[in-house]
Amino acid sequence: MRKGLSLLFLSGALFTALAAGYRIPEQSLRSTATAAAYGAWPESPDALFYNPAALSWLKDGWLFEGGARYILLPRITYEGLVYDPVLKTYVYARVKSSKEEFIAPYFFLATPKVGKLRFGLSFTTPAGLAKKWGSYPASAYAREFTLKVFELSASFSYELTRYLSVGGGLRGVYAEGRAGASYPGVYSITMDGNTDVRPGWHLSVALKPTESLRFSALYRSKVPLKLSGYGWGYAVLPTALGPVNYPIKTGGSVRVPLPAELRLSAAWRWRSTTFEFSFERVYWSSYEQLDFDYDDPTAEALFGSPRPKNWEDVNAYRFGVRHTINKLELNAGVAYTESPIPTSSLGFELPEPKYAWVLSGGLAYKPSPNAELGLGYLYLVSGSRKVTNALLRGEFTDVSAHILTLSLGLRF
Repeated sequence: MRKGLSLLFLSGALFTALAAGYRIPEQSLRSTATAAAYGAWPESPDALFYNPAALSWLKDGWLFEGGARYILLPRITYEGLVYDPVLKTYVYARVKSSKEEFIAPYFFLATPKVGKLRFGLSFTTPAGLAKKWGSYPASAYAREFTLKVFELSASFSYELTRYLSVGGGLRGVYAEGRAGASYPGVYSITMDGNTDVRPGWHLSVALKPTESLRFSALYRSKVPLKLSGYGWGYAVLPTALGPVNYPIKTGGSVRVPLPAELRLSAAWRWRSTTFEFSFERVYWSSYEQLDFDYDDPTAEALFGSPRPKNWEDVNAYRFGVRHTINKLELNAGVAYTESPIPTSSLGFELPEPKYAWVLSGGLAYKPSPNAELGLGYLYLVSGSRKVTNALLRGEFTDVSAHILTLSLGLRF
């Protein structure tokens, strides 16, 4: 049974469900409303996240944007065969995940210009979310996986010429998570953990060759995350005298990456309309394996064997439109995204489609020259994915997601 139990946490990762691994590209009003086709021509201090070099070309003065995102992950259905880690055979299952709902706040604050320099501070949640499966046999692998990632960044821009600006910043990343799995009458284990504040950085360049055309490039560094914490539960072990209930109380840790990212954007403004295209390359190949380490040698033998993940570098293609009518700005976007997860390591913890379409829209209203109210909505079009690997032989369906963003912008 030990070999079977070692599959428990090996199939898992901490994740979201936006066909992007566990990254969340939409961190502001306009990025939500344009499907994250955003960066070359930012309109607010959210440039701190998407293109800090462009701070040089925003209106002078203190600029603030703050808000919250409501994220809804509907229930996902799996139907097919599942490998039972105790019986060591495949069993038929039709199971549904739990519906997940989250509130994620954010803010961006940019200072007035200091000569050719400008500075800013931002708080975002660039990765995370969760999935829960309450029914056997899915709960044997992923009863619960939750990850919350918080980032506080200090950034700057420097205007080299009226046509060229550079920017960058330092990032402090903190994460906390929970992982759990259970098989009725055989085992149950839960682990809570968090990280120290881990450093990262980003750099960008912005080019404005004409008054109607802009380009940008942004590189965000990889941030390795090591979550350390405490695990508890039990496992029924076979002995010469019969089954024995072994209590588990142990320290442990797991490592997951927040991957490096390259974003290239181009924007063209025609009268009151701005068209923007963004290309993303996300370097998920740094996620090679998942390995939970437990201080208790018995827990390590049962649940601690590493499992290859072998995620792949992937691309996303995003197109957005912003149109201004008097005090109102209308936004829309569409994106095509790729999943980094190969079929060989796809499991209940992150059942996302191999490819997905994203649709979005929103508006920003200026009741005065120095205030703005915004609403953005994004929909990950419902998809499915067939899977055949060592654990699963079936299909995930009804995979979708919704994001609703409310924001307040101020200039003072």
